[in-house]
Amino acid sequence: MGLDAEKVAVIVGVGQVNDRPADPMAGKDALGLMIAALEEADKDAGGGWLSDVDSVAVVQQISFRKDNPLARKVADGIGSKAALVYQSVGPNGDSPILLLNEAANRIARGEIRIAAVTGGEALRTASQRAAIAAKTSVADQNPLRNLSKGAAPGYRQIYGLATPVDVYPLYENAGRAAYGQTLAEGQRESGEIWSRFSEVAAQTPAAWIHAPKSPQEIIEPTADNRPIAFPYTKLMVANSSVNQGAGFIVTSLAEARRRGVPEERIVYVGRGASAHEADDFLARDRYDKSPSMEVCLKRTLEFNEMTAGDLDLVELYSCFPCVPKMARRVIGWPVERPATVFGGLTFGGGPIGNYMAHAVAEMVDALRAGAGEKGLLFANGGFATHNHAIVLGTQPLPGAGEAHAFDLQDEADAARGPVPELVKDYTGPAEVETYTVFYNRDGSAKAGVVVAKLPGGKRTLAQVPAGDAATIAFLSDGSAEPVGTAGEVVAEGEMMVWKRG
Repeated sequence: MGLDAEKVAVIVGVGQVNDRPADPMAGKDALGLMIAALEEADKDAGGGWLSDVDSVAVVQQISFRKDNPLARKVADGIGSKAALVYQSVGPNGDSPILLLNEAANRIARGEIRIAAVTGGEALRTASQRAAIAAKTSVADQNPLRNLSKGAAPGYRQIYGLATPVDVYPLYENAGRAAYGQTLAEGQRESGEIWSRFSEVAAQTPAAWIHAPKSPQEIIEPTADNRPIAFPYTKLMVANSSVNQGAGFIVTSLAEARRRGVPEERIVYVGRGASAHEADDFLARDRYDKSPSMEVCLKRTLEFNEMTAGDLDLVELYSCFPCVPKMARRVIGWPVERPATVFGGLTFGGGPIGNYMAHAVAEMVDALRAGAGEKGLLFANGGFATHNHAIVLGTQPLPGAGEAHAFDLQDEADAARGPVPELVKDYTGPAEVETYTVFYNRDGSAKAGVVVAKLPGGKRTLAQVPAGDAATIAFLSDGSAEPVGTAGEVVAEGEMMVWKRG
């Protein structure tokens, strides 16, 4: 039976915008970036699409939170009378791929003909404007940390685990130990992956930073590359200080042909898969891998009847090194091959939940340009929480024209081991399950935190005060592997503190 071209989802237009105003008051806000990105996508598709769009999906933004929700404003801004207008549930990194998968399914079911997906963040402009208004430094106006400003710190925040950059190192350190790597070996892998990201970004006009870096430059702490949270330096973490928008237009193969889109500019949407971990990062079964990530990636390849060897290009989400490290081990992607088409969240840019819209745009461009026939897009969001992957190709992929169930949460839950019970007031012997060290802007240690496993299998948190220089050194100098070592949790004031065994 031949394909029903009315139901086969394809991407016909992609657009990206970088906004670098000398005067922050003259910069575009998130809404402006989203509309501009879709206008670029419309031009890329040959023009005349936006007024006929009947689905507008927007990635939630945090730069100008008071303006949310933006989906209807985006629809109005592009002149669309779409009946289906909505915003992603959160500003999560998996959102663009989720919205793409949803659009493809709706086209397969005949519910819509043309979908627009977009997102944008003007975090650079927003923080600059806030600093001007508050008469403070831009560094004091970090939108991510300000999300919870004014709220009383909870148990996790008291121990320093407040934002993604605080939490992802827990996966990095646990993963390194599980892989049997020394600290130097683990850092070398991160440096190699990130160096290739910087090289891709340097050749990508839409990337935010065009400055190739060697592996050593990326991993070595310096005044310009200060340590953030062990073992990550500034060049190893997502760069959210950007003004970037990206969007794309999804339609049916039949509609693309009716409108005269050349066959060589049509990119086919394959099948995807999604699964997530518990929202509470202390309610995970482990930190050296993610069952939901494994299910998501393995099943995406299976749905598209391929292995990693069939892939020409990949985008493995890269907010922090632990994510592409885990993902490449799941699919067998070699460290020698670039794991990005855009440049990664450090160099391409890290516009919170919308990075993968840029990756979609670059993947489409790369496939059109003959860089390959198939590409995998893997997205991650939250605190290593949300996973969503999909495949794009230059030819129809297995299942083209058929809607499919992409939510594999039940399967991921079944693959998960028992979750240790959290105990907040424990004192006594324990061992390091994972850990990190936080740093001040001058590079000095602020404090450390240990996720400790108790003799009965339960879990707790313990602080390592900055004044305990010996333990800070033990956790960070690479002389021995801290994960799995014994110690004791003691009460000091209102904090539980880690003492080495």
